[in-house]
Order: sequence, then C-alpha cells, then structure tokens
Amino acid sequence: MHDIFQFIKNLHDSGHLQQMVHTGGIPLIALIVFAETGLLIGFFLPGDTMLFVAGVAAGTAGDAQGNTYLNIYVLILSLICAAIAGDQLAYFFGYRTEQALLARRGPAFQKRIARAHEYSQKYGGWAVLVAKFVPVMRTFVPFVAGLTQMSYKKYALADSLSAALWITLVVGTGYKFSVYAQKNLTVITTGIAIVSMLPVIFGVGKELLSALSHKRAS
Repeated sequence: MHDIFQFIKNLHDSGHLQQMVHTGGIPLIALIVFAETGLLIGFFLPGDTMLFVAGVAAGTAGDAQGNTYLNIYVLILSLICAAIAGDQLAYFFGYRTEQALLARRGPAFQKRIARAHEYSQKYGGWAVLVAKFVPVMRTFVPFVAGLTQMSYKKYALADSLSAALWITLVVGTGYKFSVYAQKNLTVITTGIAIVSMLPVIFGVGKELLSALSHKRAS
C-alpha cells in the first residue's frame, strides 16, 4: 500500500515526472494519457503537468550533440491518438453498461443519470470540450457521455477536436517556453496543477452549498 501511495506521489513531483518522460519516452506518456482518459481509475494521473513536462523535454537539448529527448511532432500526434482512443473506450463502456447500471441502482442514481443526460443534451459538444481541460472531469465525461447515450457522431467530433486542442496547447506551451520552464519547472507545474483543479473545487463547493440550502429549506 505504501508503494502505491509513493507511486502516486511521484507522479505529481516534477523531478520524477521529468525522469519518467526521459526514460519512458513517448510510449509511456501515451499510455498514461490513454489510462487517464479511458480508464475510470485513471482520474489521479497527472495529465496537464505531464503534458507540459513532455513539451519541455521536447524543447530541451538531451545530449552533447544537441539531440532532443522527444520529437515534438511525433509526440503531439501520438498523444492525440492516445487521448482519442482512451475517450472512445470510456464512451463505449458507458454506452454498454447503461442498462445494467440503471437496473442495479436505486431511484437516486437514476435521477443523477437523468440530470447528466439533460446536461449533455443541453451543452453537447461544449461539455466534452471544456471537460478536457479539467482534471477528473476529463476522465468521467466520456463515460457519462456514453452512459447517457449522447449522439456518437456529435461526441466523436467534439472529442477529437478537444483532444487535439488539449494536447497541442499544453504540450506546445511547454515546448515554446522550454528554456524558461526548465529553470522554474517545480513552480510552474505546481501552478498548473492548482489552476486546473479550480473548476473542480468550485464545482464541489457549489454542490455542497446547494445541498446545504436544500437541507435548511426542508
């Protein structure tokens, strides 16, 4: 158990992330992106910070001959493909398990699914796009999209565009500012983690306040 917690802690440490990126290369980074987007248990993985560190590595000389650790074009294309593949897996898992989950859960769960379905119908592709930039949400929204049976054509288009935008923007920013970021990596990755978690914190806070207000009213 201690080893598991230590592994998770290392995933969010800029020094260990650099080491992972340099030693594991594109296959390891792509695997982590796939796990975060495609597996429900991957919500704790360091999506934004890892992508930024990978971009920094691609823009930083890796050896005495000036060869970089990663090719930026291969890196971005590979990660876009990994993110889209993970999202499709999550969508179809949600789509296939919708009836089974509804049958096993009570009215409260069914009510939440109905609300999620209403949300997906109202915001559609925009919900998929925005969620890609929010930790935890990027893991669960593809699953919920399948669970609520969002139109697959609409989902696939929005997801592909959001994955390309997410990967290109975060990795590209790390690459563009690699010289500066290399000297201040810990501060920058900490800032990225805090900023990216703000929507989740605000969302949880809003739900808590709403629950408290309903409780007092009743």
